[in-house]
Amino acid sequence: MALPSTTLAGLGAALARGALSSVELTREVLARAGAAQPALNAFVTLDADGALAAARAADESRAAGRAGPLTGVPIAHKDVLMTAGLRTTCSSRMLANFTAPYDAHVVDALKRAGTVLVGKTNMDEFAMGSSNETSYFGPVRNPWNPAYVPGGSSGGSAAAVAARIVPAATGTDTGGSIRQPASLSGICGLKPTYGLCSRYGLIAFASSLDTPGMFAQTAEDCALMLNAMAGHDPRDATSLPRPREDYTRELGQPLAGLRIGLPREYFGDGTDLDVAAAVDAAIAEYRKLGATTVDIALPAVKLSVPVYYVIAPAEASSNLSRFDGVRYGHRAAGYADLLDMYKKSRAEGFGAEVKRRILVGTYVLSHGYYDAYYLKAQKVRRLIADDFQRAFAQCDVIAGPTAPSAAFEFGAKSDDPVQMYLNDIFTIAGNLTGVPGISIPCGFTRGGLPIGLQLQANYFREAQLLGVAHGLQQATDWHARVPAAYGVQR
Repeated sequence: MALPSTTLAGLGAALARGALSSVELTREVLARAGAAQPALNAFVTLDADGALAAARAADESRAAGRAGPLTGVPIAHKDVLMTAGLRTTCSSRMLANFTAPYDAHVVDALKRAGTVLVGKTNMDEFAMGSSNETSYFGPVRNPWNPAYVPGGSSGGSAAAVAARIVPAATGTDTGGSIRQPASLSGICGLKPTYGLCSRYGLIAFASSLDTPGMFAQTAEDCALMLNAMAGHDPRDATSLPRPREDYTRELGQPLAGLRIGLPREYFGDGTDLDVAAAVDAAIAEYRKLGATTVDIALPAVKLSVPVYYVIAPAEASSNLSRFDGVRYGHRAAGYADLLDMYKKSRAEGFGAEVKRRILVGTYVLSHGYYDAYYLKAQKVRRLIADDFQRAFAQCDVIAGPTAPSAAFEFGAKSDDPVQMYLNDIFTIAGNLTGVPGISIPCGFTRGGLPIGLQLQANYFREAQLLGVAHGLQQATDWHARVPAAYGVQR
């Protein structure tokens, strides 16, 4: 079936004018997901019965005049978000057979907006990874070249959107897990301000960093998703009570007078030449559109990676202690006593990367090391946040590469965790500070792999950020390029 559009906004408009029904659209999406699964492994669970029931309900709502912009549009959720009655695994052995008893807040919000859930996407185990190679259910492959990773941890969501299976999908971003796979997969990925989207029902990795967000083909589609997802939730103590706003309101605004900050720390050694050239070209395009550039400094950003890999594992060590084989999750088949059951269940249920981070986190929280590592990391975290606030006094948005390289081949960094961790060097500061950030396509390497531009704004400036991203997408077509195996390049 030829679809009238592959974007969220385009499909919503097609449904509104009666060009197709939600049931027809959902059947096509399920067929595409099934056909692509052997090559991409983007999904852990597909829910055809549930999706078609939701599609029929959406069609009935539309016929009764109760439709909104997202009514009847199929989406997917990252498998770290609880979905009532549907398996929620975190791509782990520990939760391989766990069925969620309730919906996460953002899942419920999108359900109330009328979206149709077609399935749960593959990810790095417990959201720990930058390549989607740590999943218990096998790696996700990049639609642009299946020999390459799609990025992580939200690699399944990124691949599903990049391959035009679904127009949008949720993700979570703890150290770049939306923006980095968006960059490596050639789509848009938005990490909102921390606290804007509730974490209720998100199976926690690092509670002070985890941020629900979304993937889509365009900044406009991200704005439509955020309109549904954002909002105060009293069940999450970190959810911020703010008036609702329309995140599409600055789409199409002229960029004349926009000040773009260029941190010297984002443009130094260590960035691939193809990436640097594409980002420079995107910034030159912004200048043509009327923006000005300002040289800024973020001196403490160079400490982001070591700070993150103290704080995030510490919080993970605490959060993952609940998986003990007693209440839910994997339990070892044979054990001598309660302590032996804990040990064997956790040893069998967790993969190598998760174990590594639990061990690091337990160490930095232990007696004699808490002050030396964890407390010091929190103090440096404040210095990084202060740097961003000084920068935003000089500019409206900050621009730079999303990742230092394009996608890399499977296994290229598996034996060197530090090299893998450095792939998030430009995104981690956004989580440590809580500021919003978006990755948008801005070019390709000579080998045909996509490159992402990261834009960051001050707290709660998502509408401005999306407007700036939209401006570049109106002047370029990088976001409209489709992997050869999944559509026609244009």
